[in-house]
Amino acid sequence: MDRFGLALLLVLAGAAPVAAAELPPRKAGLWEMKTTASSGRTLSMQQCIDAKTDEAMQAGSAANAQRDCSKREVKKSGNTITIDSVCTIAGKPRTAHTLIAGSFDSAYTMTTTSENEGAPARTLTIEAKWLGPCAADQKPGDTIMPNGTKMNVLDMKKGTAAPAPAAPGAPPQH
Repeated sequence: MDRFGLALLLVLAGAAPVAAAELPPRKAGLWEMKTTASSGRTLSMQQCIDAKTDEAMQAGSAANAQRDCSKREVKKSGNTITIDSVCTIAGKPRTAHTLIAGSFDSAYTMTTTSENEGAPARTLTIEAKWLGPCAADQKPGDTIMPNGTKMNVLDMKKGTAAPAPAAPGAPPQH
């Protein structure tokens, strides 16, 4: 897998630094997530989740936000959540504006625009769509990359997982 893919996987693992109480839980099952960076580069992946996995991923993200962010404002209006934050990443301040719209039962879009001091603004958009139940060979936390590589986000957080081999007929891993 290339560096872009791994970076996006880590972003998706904690999609937004939001406390579990701030977002409704996603519907259990298989989600497809299409991530587009401001560079125009796009990556699609699938992730199998259940309530426990979704809560663990949000809790990990919230812990990072509490540690690294000096400001967090969360506003809810209908099916829209807006988050404005100021965080310190690699010793530099970063402001971010996140807009999440849609339903956590079927489909939502999350767009984050962030700015670092002295750098142009960057935008990352995640379009998520519920596909149905997870496949029989999937467990909660499994993330399937475009090349067929399967990784478990929960195992990665524990530091115990190596990527599973690509599915038969999938392109070679990088």
